[in-house]
Amino acid sequence: MSDQQEFDVVVVGAGISGIDIGYRLQTSNPDLSYTILEGRSSIGGTWDLFKYPGLRSDSDMYTLGFPFEPWQGERSIAGGDDILAYIKHTASKYAIDQHIQLDTMVRGISWSSQQERWTVRVDRADGPGEVRAKYVYFASGYYSYEAPYTPPFPGRETFRGQVVHPQFWPEDLDYRGKKVVVIGSGATAVTLVPALAERGAGHVTMLQRTPSYILPLPGADPVANQMRARMSNKQRAYTLTRWRNIVQTLGFYQFSRRMPKVATKVLTSGPRVALRGSEAYDPKHFQPPYKPWDQRVCIIPDGDLFRELKKGNAEIVTDTIAEFVPEGIRTGSGQLIEADIIVTATGLQMLLGGGADVEIDGEQVDLSRHFVYRGCMLEGVPNAALSIGYTNASWTLRSDLSAQFFCRVVKHTEKGGFAAFVPRVKGAPLRSLSVLDLTSGYVQRLVATFPKRGDRRPWMVRQNYLLDSLEMRRATVDSEMEYVRPGERPKLGNGTAASVPEDAPPVVPVTPPAEAPDEAPALAG
Repeated sequence: MSDQQEFDVVVVGAGISGIDIGYRLQTSNPDLSYTILEGRSSIGGTWDLFKYPGLRSDSDMYTLGFPFEPWQGERSIAGGDDILAYIKHTASKYAIDQHIQLDTMVRGISWSSQQERWTVRVDRADGPGEVRAKYVYFASGYYSYEAPYTPPFPGRETFRGQVVHPQFWPEDLDYRGKKVVVIGSGATAVTLVPALAERGAGHVTMLQRTPSYILPLPGADPVANQMRARMSNKQRAYTLTRWRNIVQTLGFYQFSRRMPKVATKVLTSGPRVALRGSEAYDPKHFQPPYKPWDQRVCIIPDGDLFRELKKGNAEIVTDTIAEFVPEGIRTGSGQLIEADIIVTATGLQMLLGGGADVEIDGEQVDLSRHFVYRGCMLEGVPNAALSIGYTNASWTLRSDLSAQFFCRVVKHTEKGGFAAFVPRVKGAPLRSLSVLDLTSGYVQRLVATFPKRGDRRPWMVRQNYLLDSLEMRRATVDSEMEYVRPGERPKLGNGTAASVPEDAPPVVPVTPPAEAPDEAPALAG
């Protein structure tokens, strides 16, 4: 067994959230030691894992980027390689990479009230090991890196071609001149289809069960680029653009939720105008049966999807899948779509904390029985936090708010000589609500296993960065928070959220439409 290591803080995951919390820890709590445990052989998280053609953000880089390190790229909607380089540059510039342990997979964490420490169980190349720390911060995202979601398609074994999932794209896949079918309608599908068509595929078909709202935006932000060129203070130019984009994005979201009929007309007018006069336009391909932002809106930079549809290099088929056949896919209406390659862009498998087991004093913790405190901690769970991003904006926005608040709580805990902090529900029982408010199939399948949000502050999980930013910066570190002195033994574990009376409103997941797309939203962190 590997030697046991000791740190003040253990961070799980070296993607955007992990690098962000590393920076916040060493600037706000410089006297504390920390390490970042990364299960893969390289940092970058999502942007190191995915390798499919055209991989890019569908959030602008001025809000997806770190607030403390200006994005210098020309494109606001950036490619995956550029984003990964930016993450690595930031980690190196601030020496965060010196705190990262690669090829160290976290399998579980255990809290001991007697020792007042977490023990983190890991797997390394040289065998299992342990890392001990007073605090643990999960920056590992919300989906499984090891197992994507793929529905059980009837007849799949009969298909003569190759079936691939975007999460495990073969580097040597030759799609030039071939017929490719991409199953899905979300961010990954609308990215892959034009990229494959532009890069030599014979013909690309996007087979969708249910359309998504599609919003074309410029790939480059001319105003941001001009500001960066003309202003000597690059950080100020970056911050101004960041806040402009935050306000615009939130404003569009609020408009969509408050005036869904008008927003639907606006969003569906884009494809109609872009494809005017083209046989590629059919309203059924671009009119979802749900309101805008019930599922995430898909961004296409510079209208690339519409361009390839208009050229005839790609097409959209809206139908169900009856079965795979040797030649390709037979749809529910009986249409045969011939294919040499089928890409199952059918979504991610939601998984919190990388699937690590959580124990408190030998008792397994059921995360679904806990409420989320200020969007980043769990009631009844000591000295721990996690990063949960937004569904209507860039992941990094709330991730950074969470990191800063965590650092404040840790500083208060250390300064007061406390052994632990424990979020604690006080007053009337909370109404239990789904932590994610999307109707997407990938969310609805497993959201019941996630922690819950409550119906009042500080237990609400909102989709509003402006309100969250104001509240988190003003929030006191002792509101509904218990601080434990060394030697004290407070009640921990699974006894809090479960105490909600039986006649209280139950967990309320968002009801999906009859045919909710399975694909995940933007890859954001």
